[in-house]
Amino acid sequence: MKRQRLSVIAIAALLSGAILGSNAAGQTPYRLEANTISLGIVSKVNQKEIEGYYRDFVGYVARKLSSAPDVEGKVIIASTPPELAKLLEQQKVDFYMESTYSTYVINDVQGAGKLLLRRWQRGKPEYQSLIFAKGNSGINRLDDFRGKVMVFEDPESTSGYFLPKFFLLRNGFKLSEKGRLDASVAPGEIGYVFASSQEKLVDWVLTKQAAGGAFSDDDYAKLDDKTRAEVSVLAQTERLPRHLVSIRKDMAPALADRLKAILLAMSEDDEGRKILQKAGDTTKFDMLPEGEEGMRRRLLETFYSPPKK
Repeated sequence: MKRQRLSVIAIAALLSGAILGSNAAGQTPYRLEANTISLGIVSKVNQKEIEGYYRDFVGYVARKLSSAPDVEGKVIIASTPPELAKLLEQQKVDFYMESTYSTYVINDVQGAGKLLLRRWQRGKPEYQSLIFAKGNSGINRLDDFRGKVMVFEDPESTSGYFLPKFFLLRNGFKLSEKGRLDASVAPGEIGYVFASSQEKLVDWVLTKQAAGGAFSDDDYAKLDDKTRAEVSVLAQTERLPRHLVSIRKDMAPALADRLKAILLAMSEDDEGRKILQKAGDTTKFDMLPEGEEGMRRRLLETFYSPPKK
């Protein structure tokens, strides 16, 4: 049987006096039957484990949306951002939490979602990427990377790939992916490879197998004193939210407002805080600092790369 969505009737029940204190408090509430609120997550690996991490989170949201016992919370894992965008368009996913680059792809490139809130992780709302080289290596500025190979962490990483990549593109550099560290690179280009781990990335740079690399300011802070002393930071990208919360673009405004209120209040009670910690070490949710349009513009300025003429 095709599952029923949170309908106009359901939304009316959510806005009853029992939930939002409206003048309809004395009316008999509608019963929500077989309704589902679905959270989308992007991951190619460990999908069952990730579903387990977020099961209590979406269950909490479902309980807060309605006191009806049969309202269900579901976690749906997509392998790629375009796949999640399709699930949003098909109304199989209601809201999702993702990094800024994936959010940009889903909401602006695919046109399937709309920004709702900012998500704090590990006590921090934002981060940035650092582009670095080994000290005393002869690499003293970004121009010194031309004709050489640098290393990024992972092709799916915002801080370990997309942020530094688009930063370099906006600053006039041409990048070319290579299959190995000793590949030849044209004089006017910067070659790059992926290390697949932060530890390997740092090792390749400090042993001069790669001219430089990029990682998040969090990764830099975790380095021991000896390693940090060997790192020379050449550039810092703009700061962006660690993660964002978005909804499907056709979600009813009343339901979106209710979902926003639940997420904003979640860190204010003991149960909510425990569930947030399990859900990807989430600290809390807060409002978008520049509002929805301001944040959309910020992502566009960071990740949009017009075709070269």
